[in-house]
Amino acid sequence: MKGSLAGAQAAQEAPDAEETLQAEKASLLKQPKAVWATAIAAVFAFMGIGLVDPILPAIAKNLDASPSQVSLLFTSYFLVTAVAMLITGWVSSRIGGKKTLLIGLAIIVVFASLSGTATSVNELVGFRAGWGLGNALFVATALAVIVGVASGGAGTAIILYEAALGLGISLGPLLGALLGGWQWRAPFFGTGVLMAIAFIALLTLLPATPKPEARIRLRDPLLALGHKGLRTTAASGLFYNYGFFTILAFTPFILGMDAYGIGGVFFGWGVAVAIFSVFVAPVLQNRFGAVKVLTGTLALLLLDLVGIGLAAGHSVPTVVVLVIAAGALLGVNNTVYTELAMGVSDSPRPVASAGYNFVRWMGGALAPFLAAQLAEYFGPQVPFFAGALAMGIAILVALSGRRYLTAHEPHIV
Repeated sequence: MKGSLAGAQAAQEAPDAEETLQAEKASLLKQPKAVWATAIAAVFAFMGIGLVDPILPAIAKNLDASPSQVSLLFTSYFLVTAVAMLITGWVSSRIGGKKTLLIGLAIIVVFASLSGTATSVNELVGFRAGWGLGNALFVATALAVIVGVASGGAGTAIILYEAALGLGISLGPLLGALLGGWQWRAPFFGTGVLMAIAFIALLTLLPATPKPEARIRLRDPLLALGHKGLRTTAASGLFYNYGFFTILAFTPFILGMDAYGIGGVFFGWGVAVAIFSVFVAPVLQNRFGAVKVLTGTLALLLLDLVGIGLAAGHSVPTVVVLVIAAGALLGVNNTVYTELAMGVSDSPRPVASAGYNFVRWMGGALAPFLAAQLAEYFGPQVPFFAGALAMGIAILVALSGRRYLTAHEPHIV
């Protein structure tokens, strides 16, 4: 009798779970215009991350700079982005999400355009730092705005956000290659134009967003990191991002290709990031749970980075295949890390996101410069071995705090 009742209950729960999944898929595309406007603007903003990838060798040549000097384009950008994350909530809670987004976009337009006028690598590094400030204001607020106005709940909003991230990361190198193959300054001006279009779209389509009932204090993101679950996620994310941006920022120097070739490789990489973050990550997470998916893909990334290191300087086709494969793994982990950061603690989402991003973007700031330095002193293989070591540390951190992370895992069906 008990067995039949249990079977009936399971049979009833299975359709419910399936119906819920179908409802989420349906709601993904049925979004207000404001959501699509914000998501498209986010695509343009994320394009700025990989935009310079195809033109790194050209910048080094035209501005008479070493790879480590050119790598500072990433370091200054992400360092300012990381620190500015601490003020994004303070700003948006006082002037509202829409105004914060528009200010961020305006700053990006100005500094992306100025980057195209740089006459030295130091000027370009400085302009990229200003670009990073605008990026922080926009990116941190965009996620909160999408979560606030999207239909289908926070899970659907995060998938939309990760889709924008993946699409932007894939299109950035493509735009950089198409324009950079003509003139290395052109991608910067092209980005300025795109962000100006995004500014107009948000100005007209996004309704005024209400200010939060409680103002966020400057110290709130740091206080949020006192939560062991969020702190574990952020610390693991820091080392994960070190490996992520070792691949993104240093690989162009070992490919030996022109802007079009580099752009093609990283377009394929970005497409893999987008597809696996949107379509594969949710399935894996629902099936196996966040911690197993996180540690499993980190382990595969560790092996992938070792493979790139062994192939560096010996086999360009092998490097290309492994870079694109890494994109698939990175796409899965991007979604898992974001969902953990947004739901693992009891802090408001904008506060938790700011604290998490402050820590994890430090990995993006450190990796490009350290990778170039390691290559200059020890050879092109060593940066990838260091990235593999970072993946190992990310796994250990996640496992050490797994009991704080498993509480956030979805019901496995």
